[in-house]
Amino acid sequence: MSPLKLFRVVAVAEAITWALLLSGMFLKYVTETTELGVRFGGMIHGVVFVAYCVTTVVVAIDQKWSVGRTLLGLLAAVPPFFTVLFDRYAERRGLLGGSWRLATEQPAGPVQGLVSWLIRRPLQGLAAGVGAVAVLTGVALLVGPPV
Repeated sequence: MSPLKLFRVVAVAEAITWALLLSGMFLKYVTETTELGVRFGGMIHGVVFVAYCVTTVVVAIDQKWSVGRTLLGLLAAVPPFFTVLFDRYAERRGLLGGSWRLATEQPAGPVQGLVSWLIRRPLQGLAAGVGAVAVLTGVALLVGPPV
């Protein structure tokens, strides 16, 4: 899967889970019918939010994004649906390549080395990504919900 396709899938998934969470909030706070939408939609959104952040960092390192662009990509996960807008912005500016740079280029430094390893071993990279999302989600649950 190319950086463009991976980023797009995760960005759209993050926006969809925002819609789920917002629908749940409507049911809980406006109609006062149920809080199940917030409970389940919130958890799903939290996991996909973390996955989007991990994906953004991996793609940013591989595609040589500046720190500012990387932060902008990460901040796009905060307002609802902005991940899709950032995806379109990044594609128009050529920030999302059709291939992984570090699949063939020599990594420069340990961070690029790690990303290169993840890209060159897709099954292990996927497992490591799922593990990272699980650990980061667990840490977020320990810290507690946002206020």
